[in-house]
Amino acid sequence: MSSEVPPGREHLYINVEPVEHPVAAAQEADASDAAQRYTRCVIRGPLFGIASQEAGGGHRWQVVTPVTCGYPQDARDRLNSALWFRAKDDTDDRAVRRELLAAVARLETEAVDEVTAAGTRYRVVRCEEIVYSNGDGPEPPRPTDPEPVVRDWELGTRDPEIDVGFVIDHIAAASVMEASERLALMGLHYRSPRYPAAVRADSRRALRTHAGTVLLPTGYRVLERTATGWEPASAVLPSPHAARRALVHILTWLWPATSAMQGAELPEARRAGYERAAAEFRAAGDANAARLDDGRELRLVRMRRLVRIGPDGPEGPRPSDEEENGEGPTRIHPAMDEDGTITYED
Repeated sequence: MSSEVPPGREHLYINVEPVEHPVAAAQEADASDAAQRYTRCVIRGPLFGIASQEAGGGHRWQVVTPVTCGYPQDARDRLNSALWFRAKDDTDDRAVRRELLAAVARLETEAVDEVTAAGTRYRVVRCEEIVYSNGDGPEPPRPTDPEPVVRDWELGTRDPEIDVGFVIDHIAAASVMEASERLALMGLHYRSPRYPAAVRADSRRALRTHAGTVLLPTGYRVLERTATGWEPASAVLPSPHAARRALVHILTWLWPATSAMQGAELPEARRAGYERAAAEFRAAGDANAARLDDGRELRLVRMRRLVRIGPDGPEGPRPSDEEENGEGPTRIHPAMDEDGTITYED
């Protein structure tokens, strides 16, 4: 970055470095091809997580909890737990534990989007989840997207959490295609009149207050085609194979279990059809879609998540962002004192 960049404007600059490694070069070529094939960008809506900034850390923020929560309060609750367990397990310093527990106490009673404890700032970070598409539908995983070395199909397998440890650094070197994507998304905002006026106004305002952009690690979802479009059938997952495993799980366990809980057992023929579709999908190894006898369709989709950056770092929740009905700050863990003694109450 040029030394002539005006202070407070650093978030508007992107450092670009051509890639040299053969794998990175293949990914660049893949990204270039996808940019020409999938030209429509659809905003799915906001997601939330927690990032932290150490004292003296400059402009860098590190993701603490995945930016995958559907509501700001979900992210605040995750921060509440993270700080409580840090106080319980990660320090013997009474002063540090006092600070951590003071932050926990605030999060139990206030819907705050930033707290500072033991020299670290913690912030609820907002991202925009987007998907690229064309006339054939949303973009599937790319051939060069990373896959696990061992493709485990066991439904109990725990995948690495997406985002954790990722550094939000808007002036870190970016490849040509990543820089181009970030630049192209700078003006992304809600335009459709189907969104409330307050949502559209906040979105336009963010173009001024948080004009910079950073892309989080690519995520993957299973989406289901519905009468109104493509709807999520899984969480945001860290790899295409994790999403494939989730698709099999949906067909062989989740949908039958959901029907049973709703008091409507799946007809045996339909259950068998789901199991057959799951077996065929799994046998294909790297399939990206499953079409079922009853007309339902599931598809693996490549999701991008955009964090907007302002002079003071990543954007937090907007006033128009929805909170889950009836959910607010609450006590999640038992009381703890500065010595680490936990009091379990009735």
